This record gives sequence, C-alpha cells and structure tokens, in this order.
Amino acid sequence: MLEKITGTFSNIIRTLSGKATISEKNIEETVEQIKMALLEADVNLRVVRRFVNSTIEEAKGEKVLKAVDPGQQFVKIIYDKITSMLGDKKTDLSLKGPDTQSVILLLGLQGAGKTTAAHKLAARLLKEGRKPLLAACDLVRPAAVEQLSVLGEKIGVPVYKENGASNAVKVSQNAVSYAKKNGFDTIIVDTAGRLQIDESMMQELVSMKKALNPVETVLVADSMTGQNAVDIAKSFDEQLGLTGVILTKFDSDARGGAALSLRSITGKPILFIGTGEKTEDFEPFHPDRIASRILGMGDVVSLVEKAQQTVDAQEAERMQKKMMRNEFTLQDMLDQLQSVEKMGSMSQILDMMPGLAGQISEDQIDKAGMKHQKAIIQSMTLKERRNHLIIGPARRKRIAKGSGTSVQEVNKLIKQFEKTKLAMKKLTRNRGMQAKLMQQMGGMDMSGLGGMGGMNLPQGFKMPGGFKF
Repeated sequence: MLEKITGTFSNIIRTLSGKATISEKNIEETVEQIKMALLEADVNLRVVRRFVNSTIEEAKGEKVLKAVDPGQQFVKIIYDKITSMLGDKKTDLSLKGPDTQSVILLLGLQGAGKTTAAHKLAARLLKEGRKPLLAACDLVRPAAVEQLSVLGEKIGVPVYKENGASNAVKVSQNAVSYAKKNGFDTIIVDTAGRLQIDESMMQELVSMKKALNPVETVLVADSMTGQNAVDIAKSFDEQLGLTGVILTKFDSDARGGAALSLRSITGKPILFIGTGEKTEDFEPFHPDRIASRILGMGDVVSLVEKAQQTVDAQEAERMQKKMMRNEFTLQDMLDQLQSVEKMGSMSQILDMMPGLAGQISEDQIDKAGMKHQKAIIQSMTLKERRNHLIIGPARRKRIAKGSGTSVQEVNKLIKQFEKTKLAMKKLTRNRGMQAKLMQQMGGMDMSGLGGMGGMNLPQGFKMPGGFKF
C-alpha cells in the first residue's frame, strides 16, 4: 500500500538523515520534493500548500538549523506534519454500554464496499465482546441482501432482513426493535448506494438517520478514488453530518491522496481501513503508524500486534527453545511459513518492516516460490521433515514429483533450510548479533525469536533513525 509515495519519501528521509548540517536551501529543496510527491499522490492542493508553508516556517527556525542533529530534527518535523494531516490520533467508535443499543449507519456510493465493510466491522466488534446485528437495508442493489446474509453467516453474526420489502427506513426501524427484543447491543445498518450522489438516495438516508438516531454515521469510501473520495465525503457530510470514514481497498492504493486529504478537508476522522479481501483484513486507522509507513520507517507496532493475534505464545516459546538447541526442522519451517501466511500478504508485512517499506514492490515478491516451498515440504514424510539428512537422491526425486517441482528446487530448499538453521544457531548464541538486530528493528525485544508472536515492545520504543516520539 502507498508504494509510490512511500518510495519517494523513503529516499528523501534517507538523504536527510545523513546530513550533519542543513541550510535554508536544503530545506527549500526538500520541501519542494515533498510538495511534488504529495501532488502526484493526488493530495488536495489546499492541504499541500498548508503543509509546505508550515513545514518551511518551522524547519527554518533555530530548532533545526542550529541543532546538534539537524537531519533528524527535520525528519521529526516532517513526520509530525504528515501525522497531523492524517488526523493526529486514532479515533474509536462512540458506542454505548452493553445494556442499550448502538446504531452504526453505513453510507456510501455503490461499489465502495459497504456490505463487505459491514461484515468486517461486525466480525471485529464480535471479537471485542459486543453482540452485533447486521441489518440488510440495501433494497436497491440486486442480491445485496443475499450477499450480507452469506457474509453474516460466515462470521456467525445474525442478519435482520425482510424479503420483498421496499421501505428501507421501515426495515431499519424493525431491525432496531428486533435487536432490543433479542439482546443485541450494536446494529450495523447496510444502506443503499448509487453510482453517483442523487436526491432520492440522500432523502432516504436523511429519513433513516432521523428515524434511527445513530451513534455513528460512517461513510464507506474507496481510497483508490483519491480526491473524488474527499469530494464525496464533503457532500455526504453537508447533508447527513458524518462522524467518520472507513477507507476500503487501502491495500491497493499506491498514492494515498484520500487518506492524506480527508481529515484536513472534512474534519472527519478515518476510523478503519480495509487492507485485503479476507474478513480479518480490517484495521483501526492509526495516523502515527501510517505516517511512519509513508516515510519508509515501517510500522513495527502493527506488525507485532498482527503476530500476536496469529501466533500462539506457547508455540513461539517452544520454537525459540528448539532453535537454541539447534533442533529446528523442516516441519518447523513449514509451520513458520503457514504462520506468516495467516498474518496477511507478504507485501503488507514488508511494508511494516523498518527499512523495507516502499522498497520492495508486489512484483518483486516471489509468491510462487513460497508456494513451491510449502508443496515440497508437504510432499515429504514426517520422518524426512524431522531429519533432512536422510533425504538422498531417490527421496529428492520422489519429493519433486509429488510436489510438482524439480529436483533442483528440492535441492535449493534444503540448502536454504541448512543456511537458515545455521544463521539461527549463530544468532541465538551471539549476543552482539542480537543487539545489532534489535537496533535495526527499532529497539524491539527479540526474546521470542522462535515466532513473531513472542516479540514485545519495550518502554520508550525508538523509531528507526534514532529518535523517539
């Protein structure tokens, strides 16, 4: 995500960080580069001008020009400005207590991803201990009600629907009544959209909001539409009074214009972002973390959170002990590959890694290679996975045939495994190497080397580059 703008900013930050002195000319040239990068990212012109003026004014002060480490101070200013553009702090949903009903009204144009966002939000709230009900009130798009029903069943969340109904306002009111009778504390209302904003759609939504009095009126917008998403948000806000925005398809957005413009232009926070097709590909929007990704500094906090959600802590500890005893096997390698898959796409994971964000494109990731590795190990017997030394020529030929690969690929995997095992052995025994790795990873505690779920962030977490926030 945001590959284009991240690549540009990464180069700018890398150049700045190494400067022992900075002049006013350096500042002006750098800000000009940033201005062009933001305009190419489809950021609103007014937002860009505000960013440029405030950055130059602050950077030309004594705080930077006469600082001991001016490069880092300048980078800090840029980071703060980008974070401010994105909204400063994470904004949570304003939901009522569990003994009463909270209505979340989802709005948006057709094709923005409202129905998908509705079920993702419901799954998230269910995981957080809420008791959500999905209300199928999109009576315009063909099969919209059926789509929500299927998605609701998939995550175990009931869907209120009225087959053959034509009055969406009445259906939404009935959904709230049903929720009260059956103990649901959160009603997520999926509404009808149009290909463009029109009077009939707005009138229906205004009536629905008046009838439901929702605690959240949330626009679902396609982040890939850039400035268009911002204009749509303004129109909806003027007539309905939005409380926040969900940006869908954020993982496919290489520019970031919508995210970087929305808060400044509309004053409304981005609440969540859709980062993939799976139900769990739905994240709270953290302005500081996204700013870190944009500047190529990665997002270690989100990476660790993802790992902790998908990797069992006891399994991580067991794996660490195996590494320290030099007992890491091909079966363990397969388990690690499967754990990484659960965390999301490889490109998303690399985006969160300090120093790698924006540096490796989707095309450069060898997805087929990972699939082949899994297929090769899965074609081995359990005995072979536990002891790779018994895999001779005949066995390698059988494994290659069973996995649909070649003997050369089997040989390559085994060599790679042996190198990985040796590197792990050295790392677990060499405190100096561990300290160096920790520094590269932004000061993380690598006590859980056996699995990403064992990583913890220490107090006073330090961003790559040396400065603290």
